[in-house]
Amino acid sequence: MEIRALGPGDDEAVVAAQHLFDGPAKSQATARFLAEPGSHLLVGYVDGEPAGFVSGVEVTHPDKGTEMFLYELAVDDAHRRRGYGRALIGALEALARERGCVGMFVFVDEDNEAGRAAYARAGGADASRPWMVDWTF
Repeated sequence: MEIRALGPGDDEAVVAAQHLFDGPAKSQATARFLAEPGSHLLVGYVDGEPAGFVSGVEVTHPDKGTEMFLYELAVDDAHRRRGYGRALIGALEALARERGCVGMFVFVDEDNEAGRAAYARAGGADASRPWMVDWTF
């Protein structure tokens, strides 16, 4: 797997990988995400085709420093169980360290066995079981 960090101007690469997302990529949201210096989208390619991705967002707080929030991870069904998820997580971790982050965290649903296993294999450890509360606008 070849992992590539996408940035400003890589909108077409995002569209090519949108089958890995929960829904279609929105052009304004894509451009904004790619332009944000603390937002990261790493796409893994197999034979030139997008096979997985991981996204992360740097979060800074005065008493904690900057941490990398692993926002989302996905690997295409045809490419699962080959270590690609672990490779993508590792690439985001390396980027976080390079950017001076003090740590990395992710929220995962308790029933997401594949996600929990991928994060554990990549060196993550259960820290807590928080509730998620959201506001929809």
